Amino acid sequence: MELRNRIAIITGSARGIGEAIAIEMANEGAKVILCDTDIDNCEIVADKIKEKGYDALAIECDVTSKKDIEKMLKIVLKKYQTIDILINAASKDIVKQFLKTTQEDWDSTINTNLKGMFLPTRMVGEIMVEQNRGKIISISSIAGDVGFMYASAFGASKAGIINLTKEIAMELAEYNINVNGIISGVFPTVIEENAIEDKKIKKDLIEHIPLRKLGKPKDIAKAAIFLASNKSDYITGHNLVVDGGWLTY
Repeated sequence: MELRNRIAIITGSARGIGEAIAIEMANEGAKVILCDTDIDNCEIVADKIKEKGYDALAIECDVTSKKDIEKMLKIVLKKYQTIDILINAASKDIVKQFLKTTQEDWDSTINTNLKGMFLPTRMVGEIMVEQNRGKIISISSIAGDVGFMYASAFGASKAGIINLTKEIAMELAEYNINVNGIISGVFPTVIEENAIEDKKIKKDLIEHIPLRKLGKPKDIAKAAIFLASNKSDYITGHNLVVDGGWLTY
């Protein structure tokens, strides 16, 4: 088991990619802490994991709230005394033309995606510096690397995550902390499911993917396992692309 007895916090883990990562990490022996504003779904996922005999803890947490994160970390440290892995998977998208995007739309998306990566990383990072070890992995998107219609706030936030991953990796390297990212392609998650239900849009998307198929959240989870394991100990500041080849065009 790649992550036996590692303590892993996964934000945005009530569904989608965050849920898949939590389940896969538990399968690999990690003790997982599921964090989301949707505590009901978090507890459902945690129960699924515990039914398999693995360790899981669901905590309600808004990643844009310093107070919520402090409360969550206090619970985690009291129970486990340490934090080995942080996965920043909380995400939000608003599909809207740029000229119709309101300040509220912009602030909400940027806060959830970018501030929601900054705050947990900074606060968990302080703990990892004291430990002199740790793995931090943030989920971004191909929308942060190339243009997508009606995704200005989402794309800007994900581009920020890609760059911030590199910046933080440089600063925390001396403390034996690996900071990496995963650039996600098009996956049938809650954020994208409405668009994918449209047969024409789905066909157009698949035609842009060299592997000619949509990815699954489990594909991102497998990449996260690698970056959280000892196999990636000499990798930091890297954004691993998992997109079926989309960015090769």
